Amino acid sequence: MRKLYIGNKNYSSWSMRSGVLLKQSGIDFEEVMVRFDSFEADSSFRRALQGLSPSGKVPVLVDDGLVVWDSLAIAEYLAETFPDKRLWPVDPRARARARSACAEMHSGFGALRNHCPMNIEASLPEIGRLVWRDKPGVRQDVQRIVALWSELLREYGASDSAGLLFGHFTIADAFFAPICMRLATYALPVPDHITDYIGRVSALPGVRHWIDGALAEQDFRDFEEPYRLSR
Repeated sequence: MRKLYIGNKNYSSWSMRSGVLLKQSGIDFEEVMVRFDSFEADSSFRRALQGLSPSGKVPVLVDDGLVVWDSLAIAEYLAETFPDKRLWPVDPRARARARSACAEMHSGFGALRNHCPMNIEASLPEIGRLVWRDKPGVRQDVQRIVALWSELLREYGASDSAGLLFGHFTIADAFFAPICMRLATYALPVPDHITDYIGRVSALPGVRHWIDGALAEQDFRDFEEPYRLSR
C-alpha cells in the first residue's frame, strides 16, 4: 500500500494538494499524518521525516519503496502511473496550459501565501479586509488568480458539467484547492463566478474529506496562527 505523509490538514497546503489528488482520483493510499510541532532541526516533525524526506518537508509519497517528494513531482508520478485517471487533460494544448497553471502556483503567489496562510478551520474576514487594504501584493496575486481561473473556466470549464478548470477534475484543481480555502477563510473579494468555482471545488468528495479532517483535528499550532492567540 502506498503511503502519503502529510502535515496538519488545517495548515498544510502542500499536503492538501497531494491528498486531494489521490482521494478525489480514487487511488488507494494510506495517509500518515506527521504533526507539526516546529520546523527546527531537532523537532519531532523533522525527526519523523529523517531518512524519508530528503527535503525534510511534506508531502512525501512512498510507493513500493520509491520515495517521491514535492507535490508537483508527486502529481507527475501519479499521472504517469495511472494514465486512466486523466489527471492531466488529454488534449496536448490543454495539458500544456494545465502544467503552466500548476507551475505558476508552485512558484508564485507568495504574497497571498505569506499574508493569508491556509487555516481551514478559521473564519477571518476582518483580517482579510486589513490584508486587502494594506498588502498590494495580495491584491495583485488575487487579481492574477481571478484572471487565470476565468480564462480557463471560459475556455475549458464549460465543456463539462463539473465546471472545473479543465472540465473534469485534474491536477490543476487539486493544486488550486488550498487557494480556494484561503479565499474563503479571509473572505477576499472575488467575482461571483469565482465564488461559484470555489464552491464546486469545496464540494468535491476528495476536498470535503480533507476539510472534514482539518475540522476534526482541533490542534491549535500557535506558530501557524499569525492572527490568533488561541482558538
